[in-house]
Amino acid sequence: MDTIEVRTAAISVTDEFQALREGNRSDGATAMFVGSVRDFNAGAGVDGLTLEHYPGMTEKSLQRIVDSARARWDLGRVRVIHRVGAMQVEDSIVFVGVTCAHRQAAFSACQYLMDRLKTEAPFWKLESRETGKAWVAARDSDRLELQKWS
Repeated sequence: MDTIEVRTAAISVTDEFQALREGNRSDGATAMFVGSVRDFNAGAGVDGLTLEHYPGMTEKSLQRIVDSARARWDLGRVRVIHRVGAMQVEDSIVFVGVTCAHRQAAFSACQYLMDRLKTEAPFWKLESRETGKAWVAARDSDRLELQKWS
């Protein structure tokens, strides 16, 4: 069962974890990743972040990423919740959670989903920095992480 949601509302990690586990008696492993707005990037202080996306296209892209993870691992539940709009430092941006029978597959699938999401999902990030606003480009390090799954 997949849940893919792009929204402006805050992410409750507790609620998302409960949704993964509720009534889920067959999966013994749950792995999660939560990404948050941090207070620095590229050598400058960050005051906030605004994420933009193309509705419809973004969700389809996220579903393709989830489908590719399902093709690699026998996953139970998958939840990908991504925020858009204006956020402050410490706000959660993304929640990725997976369940499956065993921990190693859960860890691997969760990391795979994040590596693909960071490089392929159509989100545009505008940081509010102490030096002004700046669009954030994809990092070479993220592309290098993705290569290990080839």
